[in-house]
Amino acid sequence: MTDMAELQNRKKRINLAIVYVDPDAFVANYLGWLEITTFITALRAGEAEAPADGVTPQLTPQQLKGGVAAKYGSDAIFAFCMTAALKGDRAAVDKVDAALTELLGKDFPGSVAFWSFRSANESPISLEDHVGAAAYKMLAGDIPPPPMRARENWNAGLRFFEKARQSNFVQEIMYPLAVWTRAKWSETLEKGVAFMAHIEDSVPELKDCLAETRNDQAFIANMLLKMAPAIEQDLSDDTQGFLRSLARRG
Repeated sequence: MTDMAELQNRKKRINLAIVYVDPDAFVANYLGWLEITTFITALRAGEAEAPADGVTPQLTPQQLKGGVAAKYGSDAIFAFCMTAALKGDRAAVDKVDAALTELLGKDFPGSVAFWSFRSANESPISLEDHVGAAAYKMLAGDIPPPPMRARENWNAGLRFFEKARQSNFVQEIMYPLAVWTRAKWSETLEKGVAFMAHIEDSVPELKDCLAETRNDQAFIANMLLKMAPAIEQDLSDDTQGFLRSLARRG
């Protein structure tokens, strides 16, 4: 069945694989996700017609080499690697890379997304570079020393937050990111307040942020906004406005 219902059905399956960091489920649903997104994109552009039998067309060899499939593939792989990094699950990333290479060949659609997570990057430039640099450390279990820990956690949280909002899997990344954010700042409250700036103001603010029980986008945005002074991070007016608007609850 080639329609929006099928798109939603396949999206749900790959969503679950990403949020639960399930490499087997991700690999099993990866090609189907690329097929439906590539087809729907072509259909909307007037470059394809709905098949008479209602079956989503398989990707052609040409489509597997790049273009739309690579775009959607990179997005899905980046999302999976982000949630795996938040759980420190390097084995899951390696398993997906190896399985997709075996299934589709070395240059499978989206394979370039793994590059950001494969090596240390001391001079990140793009948002993807920053996310990859932070994720590489998470996957390697490279924990910063206590004086630097809150700052690095804050920076990683911001980059993941920004990248998540650009993804087709925004909610699937946001929930694990919120859980990670809560855990890291709870650790700071328990063991790292001595390394926070403006302790007399920062500690009450941190406690207030953690009192929110919902693990969602608003929780993350509020934490980033309120904890910036604690690590002496200056925020531009635009960034403050951006975070404040997302932290606001209706």
